[in-house]
Amino acid sequence: MPAKLDGRNVLVVDDDPDVLGSLRLAFETSGARVTTARDGNQAVEMTKKLDPDLIVLDMMMPKRSGFLVLESIKPSRKPDERPYVIVVTANEGKRAEQWAKYLGVAGYMTKPFSIERVLKKACELLGGDYIDPDTL
Repeated sequence: MPAKLDGRNVLVVDDDPDVLGSLRLAFETSGARVTTARDGNQAVEMTKKLDPDLIVLDMMMPKRSGFLVLESIKPSRKPDERPYVIVVTANEGKRAEQWAKYLGVAGYMTKPFSIERVLKKACELLGGDYIDPDTL
């Protein structure tokens, strides 16, 4: 187990069931409590209901885009305030990345992404322990 995030609340938002399942398993294995959402409206609802420590957010989703989700959940636009947000998206455009950072994301990764990289960033943001699997 490369990451240790015991007791942290993580919301994973993606409309791709494979991505959702992989991230859920990775965070649960690290000890986090994981909730999932499959569209932008569910993401906003679950954020208000659960007050997660971290949100892993896709940008291109049904019902409400990740950008609109960010506008709702990060009114301060400060990347160093909870909930921390790591974006995982297929959008490789620099303008999309710049806009997401303006809206307060703490990390931006394009698909396909490394789960280890997401866990490492989560540990940086949440103060968890991360052990590089290549050093084991």
